Amino acid sequence: MQAANRNLDQVFFALSDGTRRAILSRLTEGSTTIGELAKPFEMSSPAISKHMKILEKAGLIERRVSGRQHHCTLATDALKTAEDWINFHREFWEGRLDALDDLLRNQKLF
Repeated sequence: MQAANRNLDQVFFALSDGTRRAILSRLTEGSTTIGELAKPFEMSSPAISKHMKILEKAGLIERRVSGRQHHCTLATDALKTAEDWINFHREFWEGRLDALDDLLRNQKLF
């Protein structure tokens, strides 16, 4: 499997979980610590840590360590890769469906 496909798989896997999507949504407001990101969720620190590692592996967040605090920032390059993939397939299938629609409209029904 190509590296780009593996990265895309990691992005979609990361986005498949509601907790991780909520974390990313929070990061659109700006960088913050993992502790602050974890506050709204009723889960253990190891569970939050696992979510953060998945987001980081997918390239959706960047982590900076300052002493004992881990600051996270949203990274958008991986989202751009997913967006490009979705747009390519959307355009392909819309084109195919438009062609099928034209064909069916031009068919003479017996």
